[in-house]
Amino acid sequence: MLIVALILFGMLVGAGAQLVLGREGKSIDWAMAIVAGLVGSFIGGLLLSLISGDGLAFRPSGIIGSIVGAVIVTAGWRWSRSRLAS
Repeated sequence: MLIVALILFGMLVGAGAQLVLGREGKSIDWAMAIVAGLVGSFIGGLLLSLISGDGLAFRPSGIIGSIVGAVIVTAGWRWSRSRLAS
């Protein structure tokens, strides 16, 4: 059950990152949302939680870090995809 919750949280964070950066089409790319959300949540959320001293508890610092991490991963993904298309 925890794994399903983590995937859903990552999907929501990834979709939020796409909304922050602006969608490239009319809809959200759910594959990118899941990957960016999970990777961004792991890296950004874990890093910010540990830096702020919250540990591994579910705190606002981890949520903010997850969103920032997902935005960075989504921006990097879009940048690399545009470089390969050129």
